[in-house]
Amino acid sequence: MSLTSRILIGMLAGVLFGFLVQWSGVAPEHWVRAFLADGLLDAGGQIFMRSLQLLVVPLVFISLVFGSSELGSSGNMGRVAGKTVGLYLLTTALAIGLALGIASVIDPGKGLSDHNGPTGLGDSVDYVVKAPEPVKDTLINIFPTNPVAAMADGNMLQIILFALLLGVAISKTGDAGLKVKGIFSALNAVMMKLITLLIELAPIGVFCLMGRLFTTLGWEEIAKLILYFGTVVVVLALHAGLTYPMLLTFLAKLNPIIFFRKLREAILVAFSTSSSGATIPVTLRTVKEKIGISNEVSSFVIPLGATINMDGTAIMQGVATVFVAQLYGIDLGASDYLMVILTATLASIGTAGVPGVGLIMLVMVFNQVGLPVEGIMFIIGVDRLLDMMRTAVNVAGDATVASVVAHSEGELDRTTFANRVVS
Repeated sequence: MSLTSRILIGMLAGVLFGFLVQWSGVAPEHWVRAFLADGLLDAGGQIFMRSLQLLVVPLVFISLVFGSSELGSSGNMGRVAGKTVGLYLLTTALAIGLALGIASVIDPGKGLSDHNGPTGLGDSVDYVVKAPEPVKDTLINIFPTNPVAAMADGNMLQIILFALLLGVAISKTGDAGLKVKGIFSALNAVMMKLITLLIELAPIGVFCLMGRLFTTLGWEEIAKLILYFGTVVVVLALHAGLTYPMLLTFLAKLNPIIFFRKLREAILVAFSTSSSGATIPVTLRTVKEKIGISNEVSSFVIPLGATINMDGTAIMQGVATVFVAQLYGIDLGASDYLMVILTATLASIGTAGVPGVGLIMLVMVFNQVGLPVEGIMFIIGVDRLLDMMRTAVNVAGDATVASVVAHSEGELDRTTFANRVVS
């Protein structure tokens, strides 16, 4: 059985197990349910997440140093970086524009508000609003003062910048640089083998993550926010089903159906973990071995995308903006919508690809258009499940942009893409 099939079975088994536990009638505080959900399943899920996260920093650093040394020696670094950042910002802007347009038509918040604010949603959950960093601080914090500390803290933008600088320096150091590049090339091969070994844990880890979530998921919150929830899902599906296939067809000259079939393993892991960063090892392995993107391009585009590409998160922000504005009876004009698009697009830069980060970005968007940040409390109940879906879209976007950039640079092996891959 292929690894993708085993991951899918683990996911479905976890969902079914969670449903059975909830339907069993066992109280949440009962020791059996607590032992299963907060004990075994939570431990298994965290071990799986840690097994992926332990790879992220060394993999990103090693692959980026090697990839940038290759690009630096060929003089393609600036061109590849420009294409990558430009495409990521374009797809994010398209995503939030689509979200605002469809949400304005569906009106997910209509009928849930009066002149005094939202009603009918019951008691909201507690949520501590964390203010995002100013743009100036975000820009300054990209530059590390201590690269070792950046790696210890998992600060991806600082790691990426240091790795790029080191790779370019290696490419311009002559024979000594060639020796160092050979070391990083060997380390990169070892890291890819380690990914292959650890990803065998994925079916078990996915089962634990899904079982834990659906054992504790409050379905009454989804029922209250079904129109908001459905709107986000529809826009995510449209963006993944229309925008990405168009880019793949017209800019990368690839068959979208084959592309998504080969990417399904990374999408399933992204859905299960809700973390673009934790999915980097799987995404890199997939785009190199199944889609045929060269290491030079993939090692630069994929880690950068996991850090700055937030299409799925931008979609949530667009729908949430319309939803909360309607809840509080606040009319947003065309200039407000343009401000949301601009703010959400720029906010995606410097935001880590970790679970739940979209809510912090949403504070910045709400502040820009004068919406009460307390409105976040009404959507947090369903955000965990939506976070899984938008992370899958984010990862699909990373691989799509990598394919477009690779095609434009002549770094896409179409023989590898055409090959039928079993796992």
